Amino acid sequence: MRGAEIIGEHAGQEGATLVILHALQEAFGNVPEAAIPMVAQALNLSRAEVHGVFTFYHDFRHKPAGRHVLKLCRAEACQAAGGDALAARAEAKLGVSLGNTTADERVTLEPIYCLGLCATAPSAMLDGRLIGRLDEKRIDALVAEAQR
Repeated sequence: MRGAEIIGEHAGQEGATLVILHALQEAFGNVPEAAIPMVAQALNLSRAEVHGVFTFYHDFRHKPAGRHVLKLCRAEACQAAGGDALAARAEAKLGVSLGNTTADERVTLEPIYCLGLCATAPSAMLDGRLIGRLDEKRIDALVAEAQR
C-alpha cells in the first residue's frame, strides 16, 4: 500500500506526524481514515494523538478536494474590506457553501484564516496562487478559472 510506504519514508524525521499527514494528503488528496492508526503505530503514538493533530489543523481533509481549491480569507482585515460579500458571491456562483466541493468535483471552496495579505485585502488563494485586492470582477474571474 502506498500509504505504508509514505509513512515509512518519513517516520524517522523530526516532527514526523505533520510531515506524514502532509505527504499522505499530497498523495491521496486527503488523509485516509485508515492511515491514522498506521501513523500512530509507526510513531509509537496513540490514535487519539494522531487524530488530534489531524483535526487541529484545518488544511487536512477527510475527503479529497476538488480539482481546484479556492480558499477565501475570512480574517478580520479581509472581512472589513468586503470579504463577507465576496465569499457569499463565490458561494452563490459555485452553488456550495464554504468547506464544500461542487457536485462535479471541480472546485472546493474553503475558508482560510489569514493569508498574510492584509494590506491587499480582501484576498484569496487558488491552487496555491495568492490573489489580493479582490472585488466582484476578480472573484468572478477566479470562480470562472476554477470551474474550467
